[in-house]
Amino acid sequence: MRILRPLTTLMLLVVLSLPVISCMPSMGRPFPVQQVRQIEIEKTTMAQIRQMFGDPWRTGLDNGKRTWTYGEYSMTVTRDLVIRFDDLNVVKSYSFSSSVAEDENL
Repeated sequence: MRILRPLTTLMLLVVLSLPVISCMPSMGRPFPVQQVRQIEIEKTTMAQIRQMFGDPWRTGLDNGKRTWTYGEYSMTVTRDLVIRFDDLNVVKSYSFSSSVAEDENL
């Protein structure tokens, strides 16, 4: 009987934790990573970026420059595209990182 009680408690904990584990949150949203190659520094405009990728998931400032972030973050996929614009709303710089092996050649 002494073994049954700890075993029952362990099984109950496992069963109750399954919904939490299976519903791990994700953030951001998928974006067309193939389009990253089309970004040209000092040429691509903010309007063209919006046309290629849609509305950014997050906006902000980096060293006083407007930034847009496109990101997909989950337990299995992490993709991050941060675009910095100059005062004329033209791409000043960008960075792309990914945990997906297929994205390695972008």
